Amino acid sequence: MPKTDLNNVPTPCYIIDEGRLIQNLEILHGVEERTGAKILLAQKAFSCFHLYPLIRRYISGTASSGLYEARLGFEQMGGENHVFSAAYRESEFDEILSYSNHIIFNSFGQLEKYREKTLSAGRKIGLRINPEYSTQSGHEIYDPCSPESRLGITDRNFRRDCLSGVTGIHFHTLCEQNSDDLERTLIAVEEKFGDVLEKMEWINFGGGHHITRSDYDIPRLERCIKRVQDKYNLEVFLEPGEAVALNAGFLVSEVLDITENDMPIAILDTSASCHMPDVLEMPYRPPVSGAGERGEKPYSYRLGSQTCLAGDVIGEYSFDSPLSAGDKLIFEDMAIYSMVKNNTFNGMPLPDILLKKTTGELEVLRKFGYSDFKSRL
Repeated sequence: MPKTDLNNVPTPCYIIDEGRLIQNLEILHGVEERTGAKILLAQKAFSCFHLYPLIRRYISGTASSGLYEARLGFEQMGGENHVFSAAYRESEFDEILSYSNHIIFNSFGQLEKYREKTLSAGRKIGLRINPEYSTQSGHEIYDPCSPESRLGITDRNFRRDCLSGVTGIHFHTLCEQNSDDLERTLIAVEEKFGDVLEKMEWINFGGGHHITRSDYDIPRLERCIKRVQDKYNLEVFLEPGEAVALNAGFLVSEVLDITENDMPIAILDTSASCHMPDVLEMPYRPPVSGAGERGEKPYSYRLGSQTCLAGDVIGEYSFDSPLSAGDKLIFEDMAIYSMVKNNTFNGMPLPDILLKKTTGELEVLRKFGYSDFKSRL
């Protein structure tokens, strides 16, 4: 992103790049066109509904994790709206039904509780399975196939005599992964649940597919889709979140001060804890435009926040020139799992949300202030 775009930008702010978003959507639409599979936006990663009218021109709908996402997808996107929750609140279930096409249950207890109501509403019923095949390393917090996982029904707990009204199977085991991991996972799914697939009408491969990443093997993904379609005559759904807005957003921050403790420390007006929580949860080191690893360039800094949390540190970076108060830094790939997770810990302001249009113009989508902090309390 050219720095000239930042001259009059108040910080911190998220900037969504419309052009990059469209590039991702064109890739996803191509998969839909070539395979007939339907791709859904997993709103847990990206819920900026201002862009839903654009997104729905390319993909088939939304995937939701509960009532509020289901309503947002229904009202702002339209099309397919699939809902999965580890358990549904009885007080919310009727409203969820009114917004959704497919309801996916995490247990036979939930299926039995809500089966008749779901069928009476004309909604399709699915069950989430756990193939107990982990392809992850280093991100256990995001591994639904970890031991004692609460997500999905394992083969030994799957009641094949209780499938009345069930027309689909859902699994979600990947996180930022390529299609070779999907291919191996599908083998495990077939080994454990192939007899069930033969009785179904649809299958949902879940999310975690990094389809729009430069090294992603799209032909292999499409072979996986076609094999399941041809072998079991199933309609296929995928629900990526990151792939929709991958590398399509930035978080712009200003350097407020430079301090020293064994190395130079830049205090920023943005926060890992508040504005990019995955930096601490994953954890990972977000890229900064023009920066390198510590020691790679002449001037190295630890980047930290204003907050009182000692561990609110974004990472260590190096730059071609010394940093000074007033400099602006651009954190990349900040459209995903940022706006949906941010918070006002310590009274930190929420970053404004801007759209960089394909014309280069910056449009303010949303501004935040004190009332947004106060109203959450």
